[in-house]
Parts: sequence; structure tokens; C-alpha cells
Amino acid sequence: MPNYRRNFVPGGTFFFTVNLLERDRDLLVRHVDLLRDAVRTVRAARPFEIVAWVVMPDHQHCIWTMPPGDADYPERWRLIKLLFSRGLPREEGINASRRAKSERGIWQRRFWEHTIRDERDLNRHIDYIHFNPVRHRYVERAADWPHSSIHRFIAAGLLPADWGVEAATGDREFGER
Repeated sequence: MPNYRRNFVPGGTFFFTVNLLERDRDLLVRHVDLLRDAVRTVRAARPFEIVAWVVMPDHQHCIWTMPPGDADYPERWRLIKLLFSRGLPREEGINASRRAKSERGIWQRRFWEHTIRDERDLNRHIDYIHFNPVRHRYVERAADWPHSSIHRFIAAGLLPADWGVEAATGDREFGER
């Protein structure tokens, strides 16, 4: 079994990838309001700043900044997953291991996290988040994906509306920050 160690930096900024267990499902976009409610509820009880977020059908990427003195992002993810799962009908398959632990078969047990090191690292991960729907070929323009913080960035004038257009050659064309 791998000896994975999480990096806990109080007040730190982190990039996350959180996946559904069954990667061929579209639960996250089909029930995006339930996910939003779960995040809102958790943020009310355990605050954190959302820097950027994209919700895809079967996974999500986001960047959070934790409050000063607080690095407990695992508990926040546990609560978000729990609240989202509670709102769904029980129609997923559950294996014996999950059944023994009274777990649902909605989420992968773990999530991936990366500690943001500097502004360049932050901007690179924000770009990755916003370009993800284009990379997966759900849309041609990043702004066409409805479940993305790119709309907030565009409204604030931080990105142009045509940012992240994939050219006919398949190359990314990112606008200036």
C-alpha cells in the first residue's frame, strides 16, 4: 500500500482533483445544484476561499485558499462528498468493501491535491481548470462550459471572453492575463 502523505500548510492554497468512482457517469453536472449546495453548506461551517473551480461530468478540479491557521481540507472534502451523496438516490452499485464500511459507491475514496507554490504555479493551475472542458472536447471555447469559474474571471476583466479557444491545429490559444 502506498505511503501517501498530504501536505498541510495552514492558510495555504491547494489545487484538487476529485473523481467519481464510476468515471462513465455524469452525476456532477446532472446534480450540480446539489454539489453547489453541499459546498455552500460546508463553507458556512468551515470557511475557505474558492479561487477557481470547474465541474465536469465525472470529476472536478478546484483551487482553495484555506483560512490562516487552518489546513484541514480533508474534512471539508469529506463533508462535501457526504452531503452530495446523501442527496442522491441509492442506485449505484456498492462492492462488499464499501458495504462493510457503510459507504456509498459515488466517490473515489481519495482525492489528489497539490500545494500551490507561487503565482506562476497558481496561474498555471487556474488555466488548467478553465481549459479542462475544451481539453475533454465538451466545448470549443472555455467560456461555453457553464460549470466553471471562468465566468467570474471574465466578468472581473481578468480574462477575455474568447480565452482558451482551441485552434484548428489543436493548439491552445490562451489570452493574456
